[in-house]
Amino acid sequence: MDIEHVRHNMIEQQIRPWEVLDQRVLDLLSKVKREDFVPAVYRSLAFVDMEIPLGHGEIMWSPKLEARALQSLQLEATDRVLEIGTGSAYLTALLANMAAEVVSVEIEPEFKAEAEKKLAAHGLTNARLEQGDGAQGWQRGAPYDAIVLTGSTPVLPESIQTQLKLGGRLFAVVGEAPVMQAHLITRVGESAWRDAVLFETELKPLRHAAQAERFVF
Repeated sequence: MDIEHVRHNMIEQQIRPWEVLDQRVLDLLSKVKREDFVPAVYRSLAFVDMEIPLGHGEIMWSPKLEARALQSLQLEATDRVLEIGTGSAYLTALLANMAAEVVSVEIEPEFKAEAEKKLAAHGLTNARLEQGDGAQGWQRGAPYDAIVLTGSTPVLPESIQTQLKLGGRLFAVVGEAPVMQAHLITRVGESAWRDAVLFETELKPLRHAAQAERFVF
């Protein structure tokens, strides 16, 4: 298999048609080797338009979702980013290539240990991995210029939104199957946020994600 040809096809046939036109993002997808972050048993599927199982009931995002989320955050080289859910660490690597610092919180010890090895192998020293439950955000290190949730949440906790700096951006998939939407939330004031719905999708929820209140009759 000509891996660079397959990578090129992924970008041109999956990513671009999904409205990812930011050249910085497209160049980064060519540079950061996605196959290095996929579990070895699924390496042949590294460029397929699908979620890849990681174990422990978790998944790696499809390539187009990774690209679209990255584009929406409009990261600057001086930004500090919070990632909730390290998973495969591929998105962590992409974020670290675009921002000054990434704090990535992972609940599964095995994922954290593997992610540290992968990031070190790629020479990424500006990503700090934390062990813990980030379903309500990660106050240590707040506020952040950007936050991304790698699992969905039925409702978005205000605690996460308040961890954004003024002008900070948050990418999150909100809702419950089969109705979920990707949101880009921007903090525009001390107690004000602008919410833009980007697209509909479906994504496995974060462990311990905040739940909507249920009415009991």
